[in-house]
Amino acid sequence: MENQTPLESTITFLGTAGARFMVTKQLTASGGIWFNINGTQVLIDPGPGSIVQSTKRKLRAEKLSAIILTHRHLDHSADVNIMVEAMTEGGFNKHGRFFAPRDALETEPILFSYLRNSLDSIELLEAGKTYQVNGLSFATPIRHIHPVETYGLRFNAGGHTFSYITDTRYFEGLAGAYKGSELIIMNVVLLEPKSQLDHLSIPDAERLVKELKPKIAILTHFGMGVWKGRPWEIAEKLTQSTGIKVIAARDGMKFDLMQLDSHE
Repeated sequence: MENQTPLESTITFLGTAGARFMVTKQLTASGGIWFNINGTQVLIDPGPGSIVQSTKRKLRAEKLSAIILTHRHLDHSADVNIMVEAMTEGGFNKHGRFFAPRDALETEPILFSYLRNSLDSIELLEAGKTYQVNGLSFATPIRHIHPVETYGLRFNAGGHTFSYITDTRYFEGLAGAYKGSELIIMNVVLLEPKSQLDHLSIPDAERLVKELKPKIAILTHFGMGVWKGRPWEIAEKLTQSTGIKVIAARDGMKFDLMQLDSHE
């Protein structure tokens, strides 16, 4: 009997740019995060360049089972339409599911009407709900504080629990929504908190790591201040201050969930 190759469970960062100046100048790439969990492939937040970066990484959009949009801002949604078109092979293969908050579909809809019939389903994200894509379960535990309707994602699959804390300011209850996560991926735009901006800062990230105590934390979606502060050096300092491994994502970085098993 031939040995079967185990299905991979990986997370690929198509880009690490966050906030308008990093994205418009393309100091690092943008384009979202591609999950391949036990053979189920899902794209999160296909911002500008998603089609370019995914193709460059030899990731095939027609293999996607779903696209999930955490919120409607351009740095997360600009390539939604081309990625839906690619997922459905130009609209000729009715396939795949699209998840998004209500205001992304009803207020200046980000998904073109001609593409909607190409999808198997379009589903609204709401706080406290759980969704299923093949064997991948994910929840939107709490609405984030951000200028538009925004939800982070908490996944359960392959014996692991991992979370994506998308754009938000820090608030009481944020950490509690993602308790029990072995891996947390955080969008960290700010070097220091700015009261007028609804984004996480490096001190917020440190607080979340200390509160959540994951096995590993990954920082991404860097603003200009974080980029100038050298994210890899910031991550090393956070590792030292928290006692938990903190990684700064890089464009094209692939994280294998098997790494969590070595951090028991």
